Amino acid sequence: MKLSEIFASGKFAVTSEIGPPKGVNIEALLEQAELLRGKVDAINVTDQQSSVMRLGSLAICHLLKERGLEPVFQITCRDRNRIALQSDLLSAYVLGIRNVLCLTGDYVSLGDHPGAKPVFDLDSVSLLHAASELQQGRDLAKQALKGNPDFCLGAVVTPGANPLGPQIMKMEKKVKAGAQFFQTQAVYDPRKFEDFMNQIKHLNVPVMVGIVLLKSAGMARFMNANVAGVHVPEPLIEEMADAPDRVEKSIEIAARLIKEMKDMCQGVHIMAIGWEEKVPAVLEAAGL
Repeated sequence: MKLSEIFASGKFAVTSEIGPPKGVNIEALLEQAELLRGKVDAINVTDQQSSVMRLGSLAICHLLKERGLEPVFQITCRDRNRIALQSDLLSAYVLGIRNVLCLTGDYVSLGDHPGAKPVFDLDSVSLLHAASELQQGRDLAKQALKGNPDFCLGAVVTPGANPLGPQIMKMEKKVKAGAQFFQTQAVYDPRKFEDFMNQIKHLNVPVMVGIVLLKSAGMARFMNANVAGVHVPEPLIEEMADAPDRVEKSIEIAARLIKEMKDMCQGVHIMAIGWEEKVPAVLEAAGL
């Protein structure tokens, strides 16, 4: 089922994500996906996350679809030109994939092949436009297609950015280009998120708040220092630092944040980053 159908039904949408392995042993990944069966509406599959070479998102999305799980195909502009991007979108549709998250992508300097040549022929806005054009039956060269796809197109936003104005302007461009929903960067401050949601009411587009499971106080401090637009408040860091069981505390914090922000948005996207087996516990604690 397309996420757009879930939003239209009024249901609070729940997604999580998995990262393909660096290699071809996929048993552990498929086990992670199975843990999410019946717990989430769709599973994002990351695309060479953090510019680290991995098994491709498209292949994993196809395997999930074959197993009756609903994938969200993450596709980035970093490694492909417009020809390859459009081709992969068409390929995804033929393989039964309907949900697509369009991303610009991290710089290659952050990954394990810093000498690689980045492409960035398109960015997230122009990729959304390209996907929208395909849905209208033509490619970016204005050539007609023999059959056109029908996607639910998503994009990302960072509610904690400072200043926030450029993020909202970019959202407006993405909606105009075809974005039908947004998943956010990690949010740990419900009041700031509420302010963000009030500022984007005019867009009338579903937003899924992003939750990254905190693994330690050190992880929280690292994100504060190195991840733009993400800020973990000091009281949460202290909670993690003082917790006798950091896994239990992480689940408690994530569930609490979801409860506080559930009525502000249309869904939640949980990024477990290796703790996928904890996602069902988070959802249960959050009442989802």
